Amino acid sequence: LFHPQHGTCPNERLWFKTNLKYGQLLYENNETLKLQTVIRDLLDVSGLNQQQYSSSGGVEKRSMSSSSSTHLMEIYALQIQLFSRLKDTKALREIFAKAMRVQGGIPHPRTLALIQELGGKMHMASKEYDAACTTFFQAFKCYDEAGDSKRLRCLKYLVLATMLDASSINPFDSQEVRPYKNDPEIIAMTNLVDAFHSNDIRTFDRILDRNEGRVMDDEFIREYVSELRRTIRKQVLLQVVQPYTRISLKALAVELNDISIKEIETLLVSLILDGEIDGKIDQVKGILEKSVKIGKRSHAADDPQPMQTTTVGSMGSNRAHKMSQRRGNTINIRTIDAMEDLMKKLQSLTSGVIYSVNQIDDKFLKYESTPSLRGA
Repeated sequence: LFHPQHGTCPNERLWFKTNLKYGQLLYENNETLKLQTVIRDLLDVSGLNQQQYSSSGGVEKRSMSSSSSTHLMEIYALQIQLFSRLKDTKALREIFAKAMRVQGGIPHPRTLALIQELGGKMHMASKEYDAACTTFFQAFKCYDEAGDSKRLRCLKYLVLATMLDASSINPFDSQEVRPYKNDPEIIAMTNLVDAFHSNDIRTFDRILDRNEGRVMDDEFIREYVSELRRTIRKQVLLQVVQPYTRISLKALAVELNDISIKEIETLLVSLILDGEIDGKIDQVKGILEKSVKIGKRSHAADDPQPMQTTTVGSMGSNRAHKMSQRRGNTINIRTIDAMEDLMKKLQSLTSGVIYSVNQIDDKFLKYESTPSLRGA
């Protein structure tokens, strides 16, 4: 009826708004094939299906009116919802990038918030947690500007992305977020991020296990809970093993809120492969043995008689260091204590030799000075 080209009462604006709402209804009813047709018609009739690119950088250049830019953002929002449901990451990333390049127009804050929210979920799926933090924060601000209650949902996602990124920044320190810190729906996330930053794994697990604040009711958050637990366990594990050269896996399991030894081994293997822990796991003894770096060389904690190369600023230590580097007929001195002990034994031996020589000299002089002894 209102089709700009074939309708009996052509009205492009009314036709566009009607089909946009129709497309949203199709999305909610999960009728993806019809939705794709509606999106194609919206792009064709609005004259937005023609894309022009610069010859140098491939950056999209559009000379369009403000209303056309606004319409394009609304169509992109519909497309992003479609590709997000179809889990077509490639198409989703492409449309999201195009939406971020559109200039001009005054789209509704809810439209911008929806694009940013789904863009944040896209980054989360690709483990791009830093980018997800940025997009979720922008989505939160847009929802807040529109007075939409979905801002609290986006705030939860922002906190989730911040923890998965292992960031030391508390999102509730932001001026825009601070007023919602003690909101009844957000207080559980506030306590969760506080426990995360203080490495209080028992409080962290309790909040998730008891579903405080209905945190686990959100399907998107549930999808990342296992990765979130893994992140904080790695943090706590690094903190616990830091002062030790050797520690039992059972003790680590207790520190990490009584998880299984197998889970501890998996976490340690990941940290060792990532280079965050320099050591090895003795599965027979059930211990972690960290390598001890002395000078420029490193040795495992159970390596017998590691070579000492650290100087203490004394002549004895310098001698020990030089002698330890020789491979000829010299004694291989391992420690400064052994060197000092050897010096004491040498001094005792020297004193004994000197005493024996003095005794021989005394007897010889006595023999020379006594004629009767010489005559005999």
